[in-house]
Amino acid sequence: MAPEQDYGTGKLKLSFSKTMDIIKPYVSNRFMEQISGVWFIIFYLVAFQVFVLNLPIVYSMMISVGIFIVIIGLMFFMEGLMLGLMPFGEIIGSKLPRKAKLPAILAFSFLLGIGATFAEPAIEVLKQAGKSVSPDGAPLLYSLLNDFSGQLVMCVGVGVGIAVMLGVLRFLYGWSLKTFIVPLILLLSGFTIWAHMNEVLFPIIGLAWDCGAVTTGPVTVPLVLALGIGVCRVVSTGDSSSAGFGIVTLASLFPVIAVLCLGTYHYNMADYYGAENYAGKKFEQKIVLIQEDNEGIEEVKFTHEEFEEFSKSGELESDYEVAFSSKHSIFEDGKIVLSNPSVVYTKKLVQNVTTNDIKSWNPEGSIVEQLKSAAIAALLAIIPLCLFLFLTLKLLREKVPHADEISAGIGFAVVGMALFGLGIVLGLTPLGEQLGGNVPSAFSSIVPWGLTGHSGPLFDEPIFGKILAIGFAFFLGYGATLAEPALNALGSTVEKITVGAFKKSLLMQTVALGVAVGIGTGILKIAFNIPLTYLLIPPYLMLIILTLISSEQFVNFGWDSAGVTTGPITVPLVLAMGLGVGASIPGVTDGFGVLALASVGPIISVLTVGLIVSKSGGGEDPPEMEKELTT
Repeated sequence: MAPEQDYGTGKLKLSFSKTMDIIKPYVSNRFMEQISGVWFIIFYLVAFQVFVLNLPIVYSMMISVGIFIVIIGLMFFMEGLMLGLMPFGEIIGSKLPRKAKLPAILAFSFLLGIGATFAEPAIEVLKQAGKSVSPDGAPLLYSLLNDFSGQLVMCVGVGVGIAVMLGVLRFLYGWSLKTFIVPLILLLSGFTIWAHMNEVLFPIIGLAWDCGAVTTGPVTVPLVLALGIGVCRVVSTGDSSSAGFGIVTLASLFPVIAVLCLGTYHYNMADYYGAENYAGKKFEQKIVLIQEDNEGIEEVKFTHEEFEEFSKSGELESDYEVAFSSKHSIFEDGKIVLSNPSVVYTKKLVQNVTTNDIKSWNPEGSIVEQLKSAAIAALLAIIPLCLFLFLTLKLLREKVPHADEISAGIGFAVVGMALFGLGIVLGLTPLGEQLGGNVPSAFSSIVPWGLTGHSGPLFDEPIFGKILAIGFAFFLGYGATLAEPALNALGSTVEKITVGAFKKSLLMQTVALGVAVGIGTGILKIAFNIPLTYLLIPPYLMLIILTLISSEQFVNFGWDSAGVTTGPITVPLVLAMGLGVGASIPGVTDGFGVLALASVGPIISVLTVGLIVSKSGGGEDPPEMEKELTT
C-alpha cells in the first residue's frame, strides 16, 4: 500500500508565471466587460465630430489616455465593489432586521444613502460642472455648483438617504410603489412650476432634476438593493412582487426635492452670486466668440484687390450675399419701382478652421496634481463609507467575513475610483465638452472648441442643422443604452418575472428608444432654448395616469428602468455634452436637463409597452414571483 503523501499545512506557493497564467484570463475578461460598455459611445462621438462636423479632435492623445484610464479605473472599481462593499451590504441587510429595532434600521438606511452618494463616481462630474456656468446668466445655479458645492452633494445624499429609508419601510410593510410615486410627482411638478415662475430659481430646475439621475449609479444601486433584498428575505410581507424594485425610483426623485429646497433656501437668504449677502469671490468671465445665425462673429470684409477686380469684370470669385435697399418706392403699372436703390455685396463667412497647431495634450494641466486630487477624493468617498459599514457590523456583533478579500476589495475600489476620476478629467470631460461645443456648428457659425477660425453652418437653413443635432443625440442615446450591462441584467430579470410575457429583447429595445427620445428632446430643448419645465412636467403628469392604470408589477420595474440609463460612462459624457452645447448657444444659460429627459423617456415607453403586454394576456402576476425577484 502506497504511503499517504504529506502535502503540508502551509499555503500553496506559485511561481510568478503560474500566478500570471491564472490571473490573466480573469483580468482580460473584466477588461473586455468594460470595453463592451464603452466602445460604442466613444467611437460614435469621435466619428460624428470628425466625419460629420469635419472637425479634428483637440487633445486627442490626452483623451485617449484618459479613456484608457477610465476603463482600467472602472475595472478596479467594480471588482472592489463586488469584493469589498457588496459583502458588507448583503450581511448587514440580512442581519440588521434580526438584531435591530426599526429606528436603528431606518437610521442605518439613511446614513447608507448619504455615504453611497458621496462614493458615486458621477458626483465628481457634478462638482466640475460649475466651471461652465455663467454667473451673470444664472447666479444661483453658479453659486450652488461653486460656492455651495459641498452643500449640494450633501443635500443629494440626504435625498437618497430618505429614499432608502422609505424603501426599507416599503419592503417591511409591503406598501405599493404607486402610493409613493403619485404624491411625489405632484409635489415635484408643483415645486418645479413655482420655481419656473421665479427668474432666479428657474435656472436650477435642470440641475435639480439631473441630480436624480446622477445618484442612481454603480455604488448606490447595488448597496441599497442588497440592503432591501436582505430585509425582504428576513421579513415576509404580503406583496412580495415589490421586493428589490422601487428603491432606485425613490432614490432618483427625493434628490430633486432636496436640491430645489437648497436653492430656495439660498434664494431667501440672498447669499448667492450677485445678491446682497454674497460673500464669495467675484468671477471674471471669459468671453468666447460664439453666435447663432452669423450674429456676433467678426465681420468678414472684401479686400481692395477684390474690389478692383469687381470694378473691371463685374464678378466676384468668393461667396457673397446681395442686399437691396431704397428709401423711395412707387407703384407703377402693377410694378413696385425702387428709386435710387443701394445694392450691397457682403462677403460670406466661410469655414477657415486652423488645424496646424492642434495640441495633442492640454499643456495647462498637471497630471501629477490631477492624480493627487483624484486620489484624495477617492479616499474621502470610499473610506468613510467602509468605516461606517464596519462599525455597523461591530455593533451587530458580527465578524467581518473573509477580511483579507474585503480589505483587498476596498483597496481596489479606492484605486479604481482615483483612476476613474483622473480619466474623467483627462478624457471624458474634454471629449464631452468638445463635442457639445462643436455640435452647434451643424446649424450656426461658431469658433470650434479649442481651435481658431470659424466652422459651420452645415446647411443654409438652420432648422436642418438642428434636426441633424437632434438626430445625433437620438442615436447616441439609443446605442449607449443598449451597451449598458445593467440593461441586459434588467431584461433577464423582467423576462423571468413576467414568465416570458415581456421578452428581454423587447425591454431592451423599449428602454433604448425611450432614452434616445429623451436625449434627443434634451438637445432640442437647448437648440431652440425651450424651458425645461415645458418638456418635463407634461411627461411626468402623463406618467401619473400610466402608473395608476398599470399593474404593480410593471410599475415596479418600469420606473426602475430609468436607473439603468445612468451608467458611469453615460452620465459624465452626456452631462459634459449638454453643458458644452448649452455654453455654445447664445441665450442659453446652461445645458442641464438632458439627463432628466433621458430618465423620463424609458419610464413612459416601458409602462406603455407593459400595458400592451397586459392587454395581450401577459400581465398577470405569475406565481412563485418571490423567489425570482430575490434571486
